Amino acid sequence: MSVTLRTRINSNGSTSLRLDINFNGKRWIETLQNIKIITHPSTPEQRQKNKDNMALAEKIAFQRGQELDAGQHDIDLNQGKKILVVDWMQSYVNKYKKKDLRNMQGVLNRFKSFLDEQKIKALSFAQLKEHHIIDFQDYLLAHSIGEGSSSYFARFKRLLKRARQEGIIKYNPAQDVRTKGIKARKKDVLSTDEIITLSSTPIESVEIRRAALFCTMCGLRWIDVKQLEWKNIRGNSMSIRQTKTQEDLDIPLNNSALKLLGKRGEGKVFNLPSANGANKTLGRWVKRAKIDRKITWHNLRHSYGTALISLGTDVLTTSKLLGHKSLRHTQRYIDSSKELKEAAINKLDIL
Repeated sequence: MSVTLRTRINSNGSTSLRLDINFNGKRWIETLQNIKIITHPSTPEQRQKNKDNMALAEKIAFQRGQELDAGQHDIDLNQGKKILVVDWMQSYVNKYKKKDLRNMQGVLNRFKSFLDEQKIKALSFAQLKEHHIIDFQDYLLAHSIGEGSSSYFARFKRLLKRARQEGIIKYNPAQDVRTKGIKARKKDVLSTDEIITLSSTPIESVEIRRAALFCTMCGLRWIDVKQLEWKNIRGNSMSIRQTKTQEDLDIPLNNSALKLLGKRGEGKVFNLPSANGANKTLGRWVKRAKIDRKITWHNLRHSYGTALISLGTDVLTTSKLLGHKSLRHTQRYIDSSKELKEAAINKLDIL
């Protein structure tokens, strides 16, 4: 058990005091909102005021320690009336080790933006009500694309559930708020004819051209093609561990993919810029090819999956080639394939 007094320099330059509390394997932060510290005291009075406030904060820290020590395992850990929601959530995310860490930080960043927009400052768990949860879900729906809002909201509810499990709050205000379902936005894909058109269209980066077309031949995600090394290429096949799922994936490479690889070398196969830079170049390339759709790097993967289904590949094989953990994820390519086939048939509707 420990109660540690810490100072924190805020983004606006002010200084706040917090208690870092550890008890029975649980950790939470209590912000001392009513005790102010002057960041750069310039007068004897200000320095004395800081000294007095630090003494008061140390007294509170000692008192919290006594409260914990006196209660031992029977103490009521419902500290929600004092703990700031954002502080506790950030502390939890900082220790988070699962693969969706970026998404967990993402939903917390959005919650911070929501509070700023609502002009809500220093929201404690005691002040957090169901209407805040409902309003935040509406905020996510207005500021997200496709399934993004429901994914973020599910993680936000998971954070509050964790706070309940750790005894930070006795009642979870999100437990009765249902996640609003939203139909996934249909992904734009390239047809095989458009891929051929794109390949013959000038582009300012040969490396991006090679890597992008390679992804339409094998469906790699951006992060995997960025890190792809020659040691992953073995004859006419490619073996990688997917960064997103940590699943091993073996993909046979056709002649077009092998041609795009070029002469074997050492280290990374493609010398690529940042994801943002690559997508900007890709966007200009698509526009130059007069393809009137928004195509990002991930759309290249969708184009690959849709092409497999359109050419008669069964769902299970397509799922394995894409490295999906569930056939549910492969279903979207079936839907896209149906649309492409209908569009092709409609072109023949001339009588």
